[in-house]
Amino acid sequence: MRRSRDGRPPRRRAAAVTAAAAAVGGVLLALAGCGAAAPRAPAAGDSVDASPHRCGHGWRHLRPGTHTFTLHNTSGTAAEIQLTAPRTGAVLGEAEGIAPGAVRTMRARLGAGTYAFVCFGEDADPVTGPAVRIRGRAGAGPAAVPLTAHDLVPPTLDYQQWVTTRMTRLVQATDALRAAVRAGDIPAARTRWLTAHLAYARLGAAYDAFGDAGEAVDRTTAGLPRGLRDPGFTGFHRVEHGLWHHERPATLLPATDRLARDVRALRTAWAGTRMDPADLGRRAHEILEDTLRAELTGRTDYGSGSGLATARAHVDATRAVLDRLRPFLRTRYPGLPALDRRLGRLARTLDAHARAHHGGWTPPARLGRTERARINAAVGDLTERLASVAALCDVRRTP
Repeated sequence: MRRSRDGRPPRRRAAAVTAAAAAVGGVLLALAGCGAAAPRAPAAGDSVDASPHRCGHGWRHLRPGTHTFTLHNTSGTAAEIQLTAPRTGAVLGEAEGIAPGAVRTMRARLGAGTYAFVCFGEDADPVTGPAVRIRGRAGAGPAAVPLTAHDLVPPTLDYQQWVTTRMTRLVQATDALRAAVRAGDIPAARTRWLTAHLAYARLGAAYDAFGDAGEAVDRTTAGLPRGLRDPGFTGFHRVEHGLWHHERPATLLPATDRLARDVRALRTAWAGTRMDPADLGRRAHEILEDTLRAELTGRTDYGSGSGLATARAHVDATRAVLDRLRPFLRTRYPGLPALDRRLGRLARTLDAHARAHHGGWTPPARLGRTERARINAAVGDLTERLASVAALCDVRRTP
């Protein structure tokens, strides 16, 4: 199995996103909406059929408030069910993978309006259940119109083109690094290593699409039997270890040459790569999740102490993805302005740790307890908010 850049198996359907969404919004929606204040009506409970042949039957409590639905799949195959507003197609709740005979719970805050369950069976057309009208003036809870893979194709292609233009900069930066090592100029090589590595870090949403070519460029010693001495330890971190542990330029040059070749191979491979549009929203969440787990803990530090610089590059990488998703998020995610403000605040906090007078950054290990907690809290908060973005941009089946 191919492993991610710090040795973990690559993520596929973003279990972390699913967990975050469930924690914030019940079965589905950590959609982070800011709807009207919740009505004070007591919670209503209904037993609803989630199977396609009797989709949505059993809903009887027709009043505003928080509803708790007990979903029963009475069919012989796995089912998925959505609670929707038929007029707009917005989804207010969702449950996937309900096994035959299984029971699942869904909570949703419903206001005045018309609603219906939509059931999806395996290899079958979706079935829309009976429309139910709730009277009153209260507003509903978080909801969003689903996105399809077709919707996400244009922003994904635009992002791919953006990565393509940055690949040339990455090649130039690694060539400059190799030239400094070849000349035996270690101070220059350290500066150029950081420039090249940050150029790579800003391509964060493309990591999983890079495949083996990306692993050669940015792997760590995780999972390598001989650790630092393992011949499989190549790429930026191999060169980093040599530069900051007084390795002679002559012995470091082969690793630097290999890095420059691997970066060129990555650019060539990228020209034929196609990102899955369904991945784009999840990547926005995963970039800072990696930052919190790897860069801020020092797990990917091989001597440079540049974790905060990489974290700052990851802020840029996150913004690059959000900018492509912004047309969808403006109408689906009321928390977008707050997310932008907090990203800006984190960027300024990290920039304050750049020691511009000699091109260095404060190593994470030298942060005071208060400042470390402040940065960790900021990245953690953004990771949770970006989980909502990932949930919103998850591709869903539609009627």
